[in-house]
Amino acid sequence: MTEYTPPISVSSLTPRLLLGPGPSPVSPSVLEALAHPTLGHLDPQFLALMDDVNRRLREVFGTQNPLTFAVSGTGSAGMQAALTNLLEPGDTAIIGVHGFFGLRMADMARRVGAEVVSVEAEWGGVLDSGQLIDAHRSHPHARVLAVVHAETSTGAHQPLDEVGAHLRESDTLFVVDAVTSLGGVPVDVDRIGVDVCYSGTQKCLGAPPGLAPITFSPDAVQRVSSRVTPCSSWYLDVTLLSEYMGTQRRYHHTASSNLFYGLHEALREMESEGLQARHDRHRQVGVLLQNALASRGFTSFTEPSRRLPQLTAVRLPGGQDEAPLRALLLERHGIEVGGGLGPAKGKVWRIGLMGHGAREASVERLLDAVDDLGIGE
Repeated sequence: MTEYTPPISVSSLTPRLLLGPGPSPVSPSVLEALAHPTLGHLDPQFLALMDDVNRRLREVFGTQNPLTFAVSGTGSAGMQAALTNLLEPGDTAIIGVHGFFGLRMADMARRVGAEVVSVEAEWGGVLDSGQLIDAHRSHPHARVLAVVHAETSTGAHQPLDEVGAHLRESDTLFVVDAVTSLGGVPVDVDRIGVDVCYSGTQKCLGAPPGLAPITFSPDAVQRVSSRVTPCSSWYLDVTLLSEYMGTQRRYHHTASSNLFYGLHEALREMESEGLQARHDRHRQVGVLLQNALASRGFTSFTEPSRRLPQLTAVRLPGGQDEAPLRALLLERHGIEVGGGLGPAKGKVWRIGLMGHGAREASVERLLDAVDDLGIGE
């Protein structure tokens, strides 16, 4: 017989300090907002709140795109919404791959039936803008060119401006994964010329996972409306979603009012702090952590000049086995950090300082734990 295991309850769960690649810590006011009574997905109060969320998301994305909203799903749902709406079978998609999530974009594009042209860089580095532009010149009729702005698997910060400027004179749509960048570093959708940009709520925005903010430029909306074949995903079909998010209010799915409460409060907190101040805070604590780890013998997995402040990938001193020490960090100190993915598996810690967790107190607690475990030199 199987040994009886007593049922677990939410009240018995031990709080953690979430300093991994996501989710990030959620502030008390966001947690309080989540607990408000649930509203129906067509309730006028909820629809008004959803409209205000969309307005606030435009500010964070740096865009005036009318079609800006939060997909019900995590960041990968945002990725799929971008690619399945823009691509049809036989289309060409130029995908930049310099980490795990570039690989995921390429996989999704192939599943739609697109011909994928991969432009690759070593994990820990960034894509060469010239190589991306050359790939587009070789495939000028590509439907999309897609890159990851903040590669969560490596902590690399991909430049966008040069590619954005080049694509402005073409019909190719620029798609950017901003899952780990939105709210932590500038994204500037309209200034750069990004056509579709998506993110996730559980990183620098400081809300729980479950929603994926996304924005579509007018050119991207035109592309969706001119498709020959229907979008392969009914659930993520932007034509249908826009009828729910827009003035028609046509039923599409049962959106979670409670998740929207949390996102609304997180965006309100961000507006109160100021977007530039938010970016400055992430940069300051990120540099503080990176310098302190370097002084303890940790080495950067990421090309130093291309490091994100909010996501730090480091090798442990002396080639120590990262997994047992990461487990001890959680067990003894209640701190979660992430391990490596792909070629970095077993080689690095990925440390996130995002949203409410991007504070000096988080850095101090982590460093105290590192010193207590005797990890540093």
